[in-house]
This record gives sequence, structure tokens and C-alpha cells, in this order.
Amino acid sequence: MSLLRALMVCCLFVVAATGARAHALDPGYLSLRQLDARAWQVFWRKPDVQGTPMAITARLPEGCAPATGPAPVSDGQAWASGWTAICPEGMAGRMIRIEGLERQATDVLVRFEALEQSPVTFRLTPSAPEFVVPEVQTVWGVLGTYGVLGFEHILEGWDHLLFVLALVLLIRAPRRLVGAITAFTVAHSITLALAALGHLSIPGPPVEAIIALSVVFLAIEMLKRNHAHPRLSERAPWMVAFAFGLLHGLGFAGALREIGLPESDVAVALLAFNIGVETGQLVFVAVILAAMFVGGRVVNGIGLGGPAVMRLGERVAGYGIGCIATFWLAERVAGF
Repeated sequence: MSLLRALMVCCLFVVAATGARAHALDPGYLSLRQLDARAWQVFWRKPDVQGTPMAITARLPEGCAPATGPAPVSDGQAWASGWTAICPEGMAGRMIRIEGLERQATDVLVRFEALEQSPVTFRLTPSAPEFVVPEVQTVWGVLGTYGVLGFEHILEGWDHLLFVLALVLLIRAPRRLVGAITAFTVAHSITLALAALGHLSIPGPPVEAIIALSVVFLAIEMLKRNHAHPRLSERAPWMVAFAFGLLHGLGFAGALREIGLPESDVAVALLAFNIGVETGQLVFVAVILAAMFVGGRVVNGIGLGGPAVMRLGERVAGYGIGCIATFWLAERVAGF
């Protein structure tokens, strides 16, 4: 591939990257913390949509005053407001609703912290924009909530998915691919647990930049592949996957810290979130392998198969992945 063609491919993929950031639209966030028998501290943060707050409103149960907050103020990434609500009849057994969420394509996380009770987290969606506050959240409720959050996080984390995609494209031997994916899973499970439990703390922006760099590294490995002289990522893919998996786990932990862990069910919530992440990752790998199998059959069926076509496809994929990851890397370093 000539230099001009390579630059054209890069430009196309970077343009695509500007429309699809490393993570999908951030969810809204509602925090309710009880101050005394009647008063609740409310913090409401909703996503930014092209410089304006998303058209959603957090409405507290009937009888709480005020039921909605003041006009939000931009913090540079989203729109936030806070107020103190007086709820003479309390919150338990009563309904909280996010008005307008049914018309959006994002979720809202609700953190609820009553006096002398562990904080609990709920997830509201466009199909279920309201919920009744239970007296106590069950273990099954924690498993379901955090499992779904983990599943959605990995499928919305384009940088994590691009890393896994590069692994699948780079490592063709089934046994080595399984070993690499397993090493990646073990590694990010370790740092996810350590960081989420407060035993490891690294600033988020450098972690996000290094995650983008890990994708750039795999793209370079793809482009410099030489079957006569295998590179490190091909000789010991589990080692590369494990090393970078430690960093990706810190990225997962950053998202989990924003959600919060219920103090009474920390282990259950952490396990459920990790299971959700792994399930989403396995679903993604299965879809990629199925697409590669079907694509190969179609190409061979119309007579376009052959080593030359395979090499061209690998180089296009390598340049595409590398260009998007380089764009993310520059963007994240510039944001330090």
C-alpha cells in the first residue's frame, strides 16, 4: 500500500472516530443522600448534547419539595445542579422518575443513600424511566444491576473493544487466542478489584491515554507482521495481553467508581460487574469470529480469495485501528 493510500485510509477512519468517541454518551447521574428524617441532599447531572443539557428532568416523589432542581450549570463535560429536598413522608416505597428519558438513547444511574443504610444503585433506561424505592435492595437486585452495567460498559467502550479486535485479527492460532483473551481477562480483573476497593489509585487521564497507546501498539504489530520472523505479540501473546489488561482494568475501575459500590454487598457488586464485562467481551469476540468466517466464505465464493487479498485486508484493518487509536491518544494527551 502506497503512502498516499495509507494516509487516505487514516483520514477516513479518523473522521469516523470523531463521530464515535472511545465511549458512548455518558449516562445521567442522580444522587440522593438523606441528611435527617425529612431532608435529602440531591445532586443531578445530565449529559451534554451539542453544548446544551439533555432534555431530561429528575423528578422526586410527590410530596417532596422541591421535586425538581434549579437550572443546571455546565462543568465542561455535563450539566449539574444540586438542591436540598424536604420529603416529610420519606422515600422508601415511593416513585422516582426521569422525565423525558423515554425519548433518549442513554441511561441514568441513581445512587440512593438513606440514613443508617448502605448506599444502593439503580439503573433507569428509556424503557424503564422510573422506579419505586425499595426498603432494602436484595442481593439479586445488586447482581442484576451491576451485571448489566458491566455488560453495557464493555460494549460502549470502543477503545477496549478495538484492543480485543486487534488481538483477534493478530492471533490466528485458536489456542494462542484463547490464552491471550484469558490473560487479558485475568489481568483486568485484578486491577479492577484493587482499584475499585481503594487499594490502587492512578489518575484517570493518563490511564485512558495509555489504553489508547496499547491499541496503537497492536496496530503496529499487525502492520509489521512477518511470518518468517514472528514478533513478540505473536510469540507470547498472553504476555502482551496480560500487561495491557492491567491498564484496561484501571479504566473499568474508573467507571465503577463513578457508579459506586453498595457497602453491604461490595463483593457481590464487584463480581457482578466483572461478569458483565466478561460476558460482553465474549459476545464481541464471538460476533467478530462469526463475521470473519462468513466474510471468508463470501470472498472465496465470488472468487476474490487469495493471499494478496488477505494481506490487503490485514493492512487496511491495521491502518484503520492504528489511525483511530492514534487520534484518541492525541486527544487524551491534549486533555491532560
